[in-house]
Amino acid sequence: MSPSVELSPVIAASTHWLSRAYPSGASDSIAHTLAEMQARQAVTVAAWLRYPTPVDAALVAIAGPGGSAVLDWRAGSEPDDENAEEEGWRTWVDEVVVSWAACLLADPVLARLGADAVAAAIPADRPRPYPRGGLTSEFGKLLDPDQRDLDAAVLLRHPDLLEPVAELHRDTLVYLLGAEEHLAA
Repeated sequence: MSPSVELSPVIAASTHWLSRAYPSGASDSIAHTLAEMQARQAVTVAAWLRYPTPVDAALVAIAGPGGSAVLDWRAGSEPDDENAEEEGWRTWVDEVVVSWAACLLADPVLARLGADAVAAAIPADRPRPYPRGGLTSEFGKLLDPDQRDLDAAVLLRHPDLLEPVAELHRDTLVYLLGAEEHLAA
């Protein structure tokens, strides 16, 4: 089974959390969709980095990722009633994945390094989760956003707004990607 299948609940819930915490400023559904696509692509890269093997993905599917409580508090997006039935999705949010996704959304260099690391980790004889044409086609909204994408995700890509969430686990991501020089610059 593919890690992406096992990680589907984590990716969906973490994307939903980011989209709700940093909504598109526009009221039209296209802008909302563009912002959500960017969040999903960042979360997908972060999840594949965090859970790189089928065993890792299966373990998180069994044990659960931990939930959104710390993220809710850090971003000021706590639900009125976290025990309400419609808030159950929050238990599938992965704090590290969301923090790493926030780093990727705020920093194009980290986004490229993260996507490249995901691509490098997939053995040549295994099916690729993206077209053979490369990562830009699968993660284009994250890696090469056009002006419309950027306008739709002003809050989602704002480094200062993302900082309380991004700083939670940035050091681990930077170490994993070998990007210490990038942050020192």
